[in-house]
Amino acid sequence: MISDKDLIGFCQEAIRIPSMSGHEEDVAKMLRQKMLDFGFDSAEIVEYGSVLGCIHGKRKGPNILMDGHIDTVDVIDRDKWSHDPFSAEIVDGKIYGRGTSDMKGSDTAMIVAAARYAEETGHDFAGNIYVSCTVHEECFEGVSSRAISKLAKPDFVIIGEATSTTVKIGQRGRAEVVVETEGVSCHSSNPHKGKNAVYHMMTVIEEIRKIVPNEHPILGKGILELTDIKSFPYPGASVVPSLCRATFDRRTLVGEDEAVILGQVEEAIARAKAKNPEIKARCYLAEGEEKCWTGETIRAKRYFPAWLTEESNEYVQKALAGLKAAGIEAPISHFSFCTNGSHFAGEAGIPSIGYGPSLEELAHVRDEYIETEQLTKAAKGFQCILRELTK
Repeated sequence: MISDKDLIGFCQEAIRIPSMSGHEEDVAKMLRQKMLDFGFDSAEIVEYGSVLGCIHGKRKGPNILMDGHIDTVDVIDRDKWSHDPFSAEIVDGKIYGRGTSDMKGSDTAMIVAAARYAEETGHDFAGNIYVSCTVHEECFEGVSSRAISKLAKPDFVIIGEATSTTVKIGQRGRAEVVVETEGVSCHSSNPHKGKNAVYHMMTVIEEIRKIVPNEHPILGKGILELTDIKSFPYPGASVVPSLCRATFDRRTLVGEDEAVILGQVEEAIARAKAKNPEIKARCYLAEGEEKCWTGETIRAKRYFPAWLTEESNEYVQKALAGLKAAGIEAPISHFSFCTNGSHFAGEAGIPSIGYGPSLEELAHVRDEYIETEQLTKAAKGFQCILRELTK
């Protein structure tokens, strides 16, 4: 049986391998090999470079997927860390390093939990257990997960992000809304000969700020916040700008699809045009494109849906019962940030929860860490959840 000491060492090994988005190759190959070493029936590198491992039960039952991502944000202030971000140093019961909480600690705990459960039961359980370690989550929440759900066909998903000892049953979604205003360029010494796109944008923004986002009884308030604005040409040396582009961060609620999101902004643009008929403006969802370590290109609209799984769902109740059996009290809550659940639950409609070790606020911070006690406790929790789900 894999010991807690082995788990801690496994986590340290993963932390010592830098794996910023697009550079996950080394950690992906290491995790794949660990799955095989730990007795998984299969482990493969799939589309975009994610890892998918599987353990088959001897009896028919549900496909249970435990999901985590293996990419991390970059370290931009390495000289200011108290502990080297890739040393995985343990001090006072804490493993320090980039990706400890977000979320290699959970990745390794899920892999170990699945392997322990298979060994404990001799594979005599109902269904199949999958563990996915996905890439590019920090850039595109849920996009690489589309390949995972096609292969695993999960009936229930456990998203292993840090949950601060709670069980998450939903999250707000995220969209990047771009608004552009078009003007007419001219020399700034004769501005009357042109049309300043920035002035037109100011009128549009004034109307956009009148939008009151909806509110959900569980997920809270939607958000529409200006995050970026730029004029063209840039820099504008003695030139009246012919184009202005503003980006808004839109935190969405369940039921708010692309049509709803853009429709509200289009109505604001219409109000601005009523004030000034010369305004030319449009809105759309931003698109992103990144190179994967496999050489593939991952691209998608920057729209990641909100989701909510009913607390009364059979799988949710079984997961809660499993944690209770492990002596883990885990009240119901929801994520404050986006996760791969945007695909699994938001796009594919698969019942999902979030449960994982460490604190949500430790993601992306300097001196990121995970407590060894949290790591080993989560592995126990995952194992007990699997026991309930695959009886």
